[in-house]
Amino acid sequence: MAREPREGGDDRRRGNRDRDRRDSNAEREADDGIIDKLVTINRVAKVVKGGRRFAFAALVVVGDQKGRVGYGAGKAREVPEAIRKATERAKRGMIRVPMKEGRTLHHDVEGHYGAGVVVLRSASAGTGIIAGGPLRAVFETLGIGDVVAKNLGSRNPHNMVKATFTALQKCASPRSVATRRGKKVPELFGRRDQAPAQASASAQASAQTQQPPQQEAQPNG
Repeated sequence: MAREPREGGDDRRRGNRDRDRRDSNAEREADDGIIDKLVTINRVAKVVKGGRRFAFAALVVVGDQKGRVGYGAGKAREVPEAIRKATERAKRGMIRVPMKEGRTLHHDVEGHYGAGVVVLRSASAGTGIIAGGPLRAVFETLGIGDVVAKNLGSRNPHNMVKATFTALQKCASPRSVATRRGKKVPELFGRRDQAPAQASASAQASAQTQQPPQQEAQPNG
């Protein structure tokens, strides 16, 4: 005997779909301005009694292109679910990186993580992003327009991304350094400008002291 459909079942299902749609729209509005890039995805296997159980591991970087960036890894039986997990973890662990003129780093920095070694250098306007692979994805989501990066260690994407974030966490702005040292920003750069002048003055003084005195000519008897 066929079971009669329960009254209101369609309405409840329709209401659940509408609520899920509203929640997804609200989440999209809350994350407005944050972009994500898939760095790599691997198929992994777990050996169990009945054989192998396959899954997918994803590495994602996210950023608002205004100085905030994060990375995350996720694993699931399906690719979309793995990417979703990685994206959520990346958004929870975002960091803020100080940038010079909103386009490059304030200074050169080096980052290490495991066997991964990366070197990041500030660049002049118009240089662009001189980097490849996972490093480029990090800089594009961060919003840096001019930077030169080089990977000197492991080519594993996870090590490269983590080493890059280790380097970015070392970046500091002149204002933060001056505050930490109890000084003003012009004082940090003033000494650097005065050093060449002081060096040239001391060099001139030493040259004058080393010159032998001129002997006066004696008249012929």
